[in-house]
Amino acid sequence: MPYQLHYWPTIQGRGEFVRLALEAAGADYVDVARLPASGGGGESALGRRLGDPNNARPAFAPPFLVDGDIVVGQTAAILLYLGPRLGLSGVGESDGLWTHQLQLTIADAVAEAHDTHHPISTGAYYEDQRDAAVQRARAFREERIPKFLNWFEQVLQRNPAGDLHLVGDTLTYADLSLFQLVDGLHYAFPKATARALIATPTVEKLHANIKRRQRVHDYLQSPRRIAFNEDGIFRRYAELDG
Repeated sequence: MPYQLHYWPTIQGRGEFVRLALEAAGADYVDVARLPASGGGGESALGRRLGDPNNARPAFAPPFLVDGDIVVGQTAAILLYLGPRLGLSGVGESDGLWTHQLQLTIADAVAEAHDTHHPISTGAYYEDQRDAAVQRARAFREERIPKFLNWFEQVLQRNPAGDLHLVGDTLTYADLSLFQLVDGLHYAFPKATARALIATPTVEKLHANIKRRQRVHDYLQSPRRIAFNEDGIFRRYAELDG
């Protein structure tokens, strides 16, 4: 049976990191909430699964993955589960743990990117916290984007197998997730990200290489790839890019 990914149908969000892994591996999967409601899909299907009172191990929020009797929530945990099954977690336990650590660091960066436009409350509109967002975004642009990308630059340069991948000499889900992080930063903070990438050319090279991989390229050009928009994690507000 195909993997069942449950995530919101109109945004990339945290579910995109899972989509990229599934797409890059050529895995058989369905994006449940994007299927027609008449065929058992749609947001209502996601909601039913999320709110099922008979589920002893409920997910806190999307994304979550269903694989037969197994349900896995949280992006990093989903990728930890999928990694060895898709051949995207390196070789052996050490590589698998390092890949997972890299993913958790990416998750930290993603959370900080989200908090630039919602620094006070996720339940309030951006317009109601714009002043705080401007301050939060300035610190993110000037301090945090360079710090995260510089660290990944060091990881790539110190990889004994070469600087084309974060882990070993083969593609891992950490490479795909770093691509998505950089892609999102390009969208939300184009000026700040361009400046940061001048100092991190190996990260920029990885981003370009991932984009050229055939399955990833085909996915990015397909309607399955949802466009960035101002409902997702990475949002473009000109005043936040400085």
